[in-house]
Amino acid sequence: MSEPSPKPLLEGRRIIVTRARTQASSLVTSLQELGAEVIEIPTIETIPLDSYEMLDDALKNIANYQWLLVTSANTVRVLAERLAVLKLSPSTLDPPQKVAIGSATARAMREQGIAVDLIPEQYVAESLVSALGDQVAGSRILLARAAIARDLIPEALARQGATVDIVDAYRTVLPEGSIERIQQVFASPARLPDAITFTSSSTVKNFFTLWNEAGFSGIPKEVAALSIGPITSQTLREHGWEPAREAKRHDVEGLVDATVRYVEVRILEEREREGYLRYPEDLAEAETWWESEQSNEPED
Repeated sequence: MSEPSPKPLLEGRRIIVTRARTQASSLVTSLQELGAEVIEIPTIETIPLDSYEMLDDALKNIANYQWLLVTSANTVRVLAERLAVLKLSPSTLDPPQKVAIGSATARAMREQGIAVDLIPEQYVAESLVSALGDQVAGSRILLARAAIARDLIPEALARQGATVDIVDAYRTVLPEGSIERIQQVFASPARLPDAITFTSSSTVKNFFTLWNEAGFSGIPKEVAALSIGPITSQTLREHGWEPAREAKRHDVEGLVDATVRYVEVRILEEREREGYLRYPEDLAEAETWWESEQSNEPED
């Protein structure tokens, strides 16, 4: 008699995905393939700028820069669109060294024919400055990113002696319908989600805006917050919510791994409480395994 097939790792678990719908497919699919019931509540929507004059001017004068820092796949998409409008080829961006924040950003750049010269280990000021070293002193850097993004990175680069020009590539807004969706999902305390995944600081900030507008206060303490990386985790803590897990590799795959790991430890804890664990060291062994298995955090 054949052995029964093992249950999918996330079977019976309800996981919220807060990423923009246009970017969420790979995360949603990966979680569903592992058996999760995925609840999509986008907290962010990307929209065009009212004017691309500043970005276009920077692209036409790209030779004035020694570095181009690209923060997300969304930024890459807009750069490619503006190059096409300006009738410029991707090779126009060749004079400066190009820095991609995260593997997804690097992949998007290569797909558009834009070379990638450097991928920092993490999108935090210390890691970026460490990756660039003393190369940025006296140089001019073009930072293309979402409007109203954090200023920690340009400030850190400026302290290293660089001149940083910031240009917006797109705007983010609150999606329609998400307030009502939050009200529906959290209506029954007996059937709360197991976890919420956050892929950027913006998804965290917007979640709390939507959460409050939906009539809730504080944080959903019974639900685990799963973070893609240190900046997102920092934003969660600023809102009083300690992440249950932070991805060791700061991309979709890493976030999926963190979700699986969170659920596995929860299962072990449940079995321990119910007296099913034969060895008390199982939980410690699980933690050791996680650390041995498992870095870039892009913007949304």
